[in-house]
Amino acid sequence: MTGILSGAFLILGSLLALVAGIGLVRFPDVLTRLHAAAKPQSLGILLVLAGLALRIEDRSALTILALAAIFQLVTAPVSAHMLGRAALRAGHIDRSRLTRDDLGDLEDD
Repeated sequence: MTGILSGAFLILGSLLALVAGIGLVRFPDVLTRLHAAAKPQSLGILLVLAGLALRIEDRSALTILALAAIFQLVTAPVSAHMLGRAALRAGHIDRSRLTRDDLGDLEDD
């Protein structure tokens, strides 16, 4: 039973990573590509790590998997935010298409 669940997590995580990769290639602008890179990729890597955790018997390896999951959860949103902000400041985002622009008054920073 553990093997089936582990395999399902690995397959689902890999499919989410594939969807994220396809989204990076297919989506037209920076913000939608950032969404494709951050959301499904984060969940995909967590599912892969969960699938690995179910199969690994060594406790020290489980600690490394937990650290990798925590690092992914901490860094992915921050890096996506910083890339989006840099793209906005560099002028790669059409501000007229935004429904909300909280940085509109900070253009000269």
